Amino acid sequence: MAYETLQTEQRDDGILILRLSRPDQLNAFTVRMADELEDFFRRANDDDAIRAVVVTGEGRAFCAGMDLSVDGNVFGLDESMQPTLADMDDKLDDPAFIAGVRDTGGRVTLAIYDCRKPVIAAINGAAVGIGATMTLAMDARIAADKARIGFVFGRLGVVPEACSTWFLPRIVGLSQALEWCYQAEILDAQAAHAGGLVREVVPVDDLLEHAVTYARSLVANRSPVAVALTRQMLLRNSAAPHPLDAHRVDSLAMFYTSVGDGKEGVQAFLKKREAAFGGRASSDMPPFYNEWIEGRD
Repeated sequence: MAYETLQTEQRDDGILILRLSRPDQLNAFTVRMADELEDFFRRANDDDAIRAVVVTGEGRAFCAGMDLSVDGNVFGLDESMQPTLADMDDKLDDPAFIAGVRDTGGRVTLAIYDCRKPVIAAINGAAVGIGATMTLAMDARIAADKARIGFVFGRLGVVPEACSTWFLPRIVGLSQALEWCYQAEILDAQAAHAGGLVREVVPVDDLLEHAVTYARSLVANRSPVAVALTRQMLLRNSAAPHPLDAHRVDSLAMFYTSVGDGKEGVQAFLKKREAAFGGRASSDMPPFYNEWIEGRD
C-alpha cells in the first residue's frame, strides 16, 4: 500500500519512526489513515529491519481525533446495516462488514496488539478521541510538556472505541478510566502522567529523540524472537483467567527459546561477551505461535 496519511523513517539502529501525516488537519483520523495504519503494523511483523516503532505526529499535533468534516457517517459506517452480536462472530472478516460496521480505530489497535515489535507513542501535541485511544495498545506513551489528551466521546454522544474499554482500565485502573471517560475533559500532560497514562513528560523539542532512545533501550542486544514472544505473552496472559494458562504458554516459549537464541545467550553470558542473536521475528517464531495467537482471536 502506498501511504497517503503516514510517513516512515527507518533508522540504522532498527528504530522506525512512524508519523501521522495530515498536518494541515492536525493529523485528524480518517478511514484511509485507519487502513494504512492497519497495513503498516501487519507488515511490520515481516520486516526484520524494524526492531521497534515510535509513533508521533507531523507538525504541532499528534492526532486531533476523527475528521468530522467528511460527508455522510463521519465514522465511515454504513447506516443501512443493522448488525447484531451474532454478526460480530459470523461476519467479522466479511469485507462489507469490515467496511460498514467494524470500528476503524479497533482495527488499528488490534493490529498494534498483534505486532511483534515494541511500539512507543511520542505524543507531541493534541491527542484526542482516537488520537488518545490508538496509543493504548502501544507499550508506552511519552508526552511532550505541551501535549493534551482527551477521551472526549461523551461530548459527541458516542462511546469509547478502539478497544479502549479493554486497554484503558488495565493501564490506569477502572475508577480512573471511568472518570476520564465520563468527564470527557482534555487532560494536560502532567495530569495524564499523574493518572498513570503516560510514562514521562519531556520538553517538546526533546520528545522524539528521547522516545527513540527509550525504544532502542528495549531492543538493543536482545533476541527479536524473545522480544516478540515476551510482548505477546504479557499482553495476552495478563488477561487470562488462570495462571495455568500462562504456564502452558511459558513452558512452550521457554522450551523453544532455550534451544534457539537461548543457546547463544547462555554462551555469551558465560564468555562475558555480547550475544549475537540470529533469530528473526518474521520467520523464526516457535511452531506453536500461530496456533496460540489465532486461538485467542
